Amino acid sequence: MFDTLWINARLATMSADTPEGLGLIDEGALGCRDGRIVYAGPRAQLPSLAAAETIDCSGRLVTPGLIDCHTHLVYGGHRAREFELRLKGASYEEIARAGGGILSSVAATRAASGAELTQGALLRLDALIAEGVTTIEIKSGYGLDTETESRCLAIARSLPALRQIRVATTFLGAHAMPPEAGGDKDGYIDRLIAEMLPGLARDGLVDAVDAFCEGIGFSPEQVGRLFAAAEALGLRVKLHADQLSNLGGAALAARFRALSADHLEYTDEAGAQAMAAAGTIAVLLPGAFYFLRETRKPPVELFRRHGVAMALATDSNPGSSPLTSLLLTMNMGATLFRMTVAECLAGVTRHAAAALGLAAETGTLEVGKSCDLAIWDVREPAELVYRIGFNPLHRRIWRGA
Repeated sequence: MFDTLWINARLATMSADTPEGLGLIDEGALGCRDGRIVYAGPRAQLPSLAAAETIDCSGRLVTPGLIDCHTHLVYGGHRAREFELRLKGASYEEIARAGGGILSSVAATRAASGAELTQGALLRLDALIAEGVTTIEIKSGYGLDTETESRCLAIARSLPALRQIRVATTFLGAHAMPPEAGGDKDGYIDRLIAEMLPGLARDGLVDAVDAFCEGIGFSPEQVGRLFAAAEALGLRVKLHADQLSNLGGAALAARFRALSADHLEYTDEAGAQAMAAAGTIAVLLPGAFYFLRETRKPPVELFRRHGVAMALATDSNPGSSPLTSLLLTMNMGATLFRMTVAECLAGVTRHAAAALGLAAETGTLEVGKSCDLAIWDVREPAELVYRIGFNPLHRRIWRGA
């Protein structure tokens, strides 16, 4: 007997072994028990109609709950002034080198109370939940000292007690140089390795480790040392790679079998090949591309050619992508990067789950997975991608409820 049975649904199972990966099933049914999917397929093949509750979807499209696999949701303040400066011609790098950018968010985050940081994160999280998001990754990186990084990660860990959401946390201490480090990048990386990372891992605050590998960030050698330390602690890694230049970030991520490499505007063919061999997901972030008015697009065709799975995410952050809409992100992925509808939907479900190491738990409508669903007031998957500023969510289901 099912706890809940949804019938008369158009299922997009997002199974990888179906045409285009959408796994469309007309006249579909989905049953759950104890928060897990126990049936997803044609209604005609249902083993039983017995259910404590049966819900008629009236032909609506049902997808897995959406997954935002790259965000920086916990931070203080805003950077609207920098937006004005960019409108006047200042570049992201110029603002960062002048002490703005990430460091201005660091100052605001350090000054904010825990309650203020939590409230700001919840406002952004609620916007994503309202569009059917059931799983989210949240990075630190706006503290850059032990106390604030720990506080931000603890707040991220606390959000599932306040909202029905699955949160994966990522330590991004190697996001920028804190002002008190005096420009000593090697010394700061040493401190991350010796002090911050072991303590955060010991406290259970970290699922993965990330770094910003760029000329204005950290070198491949510095990132490599940090990733080796993460590996020794049994933590998976992710990488902000090849966003502003090609330092070989994609290949570096692949060398450590990273869950994902993200941004990737300057990734070359060697990097794409390395990612394919390692199974590293390419997380594309069109919000940052749009907001910073970049012109170099990530090499989507290279990723297709070499079989690199592509995810999409908001990169929700105060400076380069103040975006809290995964639906708009899909539209941007299609219009700016020329991704297909199937690629966009896989990018916020199946591939996003893989980018967080959660493919066994969520991302597709398959037996055994968490019953996290988005039920939409549409029938065609393309409607979720082509509309702008339109939210057709009918019902969000979290672990069957």
